[in-house]
Parts: sequence; C-alpha cells; structure tokens
Amino acid sequence: MLGPTRAGLLAALVRPASTAQLSERHFLSPATVSYHLGVLYRAGLVTRARAGRAVLYRRTPAGSRLAANR
Repeated sequence: MLGPTRAGLLAALVRPASTAQLSERHFLSPATVSYHLGVLYRAGLVTRARAGRAVLYRRTPAGSRLAANR
C-alpha cells in the first residue's frame, strides 16, 4: 500500500502542507498528489483540514510512526 510516492508524501508532512505545495516539492501533478493523499487519508495516515481556500494535510500519529520506520 505504501509505495515510494506515498512514502515520500508522508515523509514530507513534517509540517502541514497543501496539495499544491506537495506537488511543487515532489514534481508531481496536483491530481497525482491528491490521489495519493486520498489513499493515505482513507488509511488513517493523514488528516485534512480547511485553511481558507486551501486544504492542509498532516500526519496522524499512525502516519508519523510509519514515516519514522521507513
């Protein structure tokens, strides 16, 4: 379930970030980042919260443990 793209996105969420910010950092399209974040969200590894016009993603405790073990 956690391939290199999802692992990289999860590791990058040291601080909350938006889809746009993550897509720029990882040289991926926003749609690709959104898809992978959706998978991580459904798995309970990230949460999302609206901040103005953006949606910020952050790791859950389970996501942090998984990122630390990679």
